[in-house]
Amino acid sequence: MGAVSAHSQPAASRVDCLPGSAPETGLQGDVPAADRDSGRSREGFRCNMRLLGAAGGRGGGITSVTFEHCAYVGTFFPGDLLGPDAGVHVLDVRDPSAPVHTATLTEPAMLAGTWESLKVNKARKLLVGAGVPALVGAGLLSIYDISDCAHPRLLNPGTGTNPLLPLPITAHEGGFSPDGRTYWSSGTAPGLLSAVDLTDPANPRVVWQGMPGMSMHGLGVSPDGNRLYLANNLGGMKVLDISAVQRRDPSPQVPELSDMTWSDGWATQHTVPVTYGGVPYVFAVDEAGSGGVKLIDVADDRQPRIAGSIKLEINLPENQDSMLASAAGGSLFAYDAHYCAADRPADPTALACGWTSSGIRVFDVRDPGAVREIGYFNPPARTGENAQLWNSPHALASIIGVPVLSAPAVVQSMLRGVFDPAQALSARSGTLALGDLSTDWCFSPPEWRGNQLWTTCADNGFLALELSPEVYTPPPDQDSTTGS
Repeated sequence: MGAVSAHSQPAASRVDCLPGSAPETGLQGDVPAADRDSGRSREGFRCNMRLLGAAGGRGGGITSVTFEHCAYVGTFFPGDLLGPDAGVHVLDVRDPSAPVHTATLTEPAMLAGTWESLKVNKARKLLVGAGVPALVGAGLLSIYDISDCAHPRLLNPGTGTNPLLPLPITAHEGGFSPDGRTYWSSGTAPGLLSAVDLTDPANPRVVWQGMPGMSMHGLGVSPDGNRLYLANNLGGMKVLDISAVQRRDPSPQVPELSDMTWSDGWATQHTVPVTYGGVPYVFAVDEAGSGGVKLIDVADDRQPRIAGSIKLEINLPENQDSMLASAAGGSLFAYDAHYCAADRPADPTALACGWTSSGIRVFDVRDPGAVREIGYFNPPARTGENAQLWNSPHALASIIGVPVLSAPAVVQSMLRGVFDPAQALSARSGTLALGDLSTDWCFSPPEWRGNQLWTTCADNGFLALELSPEVYTPPPDQDSTTGS
């Protein structure tokens, strides 16, 4: 399939905030320049959600993950090495109001930066993380038994953990097949994809390797383990037939079934396979370019089609000038989706997303044709605290002030004639360096625990949030899923 042009759709319906909220003051998803400069953003914004507890520490890495009553806080190299107790922090969250630090994982992969590789497989109770020191890593992959989730036990002290016994992989992102026998390690440049057999977690081995594209990103896997929906960093998704790997055929082949690209958003981050009425779909999340979240019908995996999208008002083409006015001086990212979790894989009722500077956003997706926002929590900005946040990619990336990853969306807005240069100017314009942390960056998937969402943001670290029961009722078969 060739390129798909920009998919125009209105923003998700705005949420009605209940009493006790502290709502946004501008466009949906925006943190206006005035709020950043006045210090209002240091108080945060919330609507129908409240903070139960937090473990801020030194920052939350890029993405973190949770399992049962525990959370595993990712690392970002080299900042994670600058303070005491370096490594992936394990939190016991049985009391969400007071998370307890129970262990620190200090294997080389955990110290080298886990980027977006830290993943859990519920079926086999495994935690896996790769070492990614600078955008792409190689060789390091540690596997843990998390039967006792607060005290992970290393399973592979040799291959993948011992730097003298590397696995032949590249890493940036990764994820499991549903049965937990395969971990897919994805490197972004080049787009090398590796299938790591974890049938015996003590002896991981690569059973297939290929390069589906020059720059690939995250992934989601179908429930039967036979299809892999691979995100394309340039904006798009490939569908791969991985059934031969799932069967463990000798010398397996992985055919490409389709290659779907789009111009509305890029750096596609990951995919979340779901079904509606038994029909397979994926939510595909764009990390940059105001692409938001696309819902893609993959019933015909050789001809997938975009069925809808989810955006905030600040993501719309006609608001890219306002985006530039408020995000200037805030560093590389602005208001883009990053990682999402559906509240169940079959007929999901809600989707929760880390939306970078827009915070945690929650949508009612029971009717994918009429998505509406039901709550948000944008945590307090940690303005001026850069030096304390050793493990925050936001703090370390703030040597740059301009939201350069939004450039394609700005250019498209200009070409469509809906960009007003005067509207793009603010007191923040011209801040080319030394971003001020006037928002947080929320990258991790907000994972469902009834009415609670457990997540991390780059500056504020681990957050346990509660969504008002007046706007969300957990389905009886709730099963938080990120697709991998």
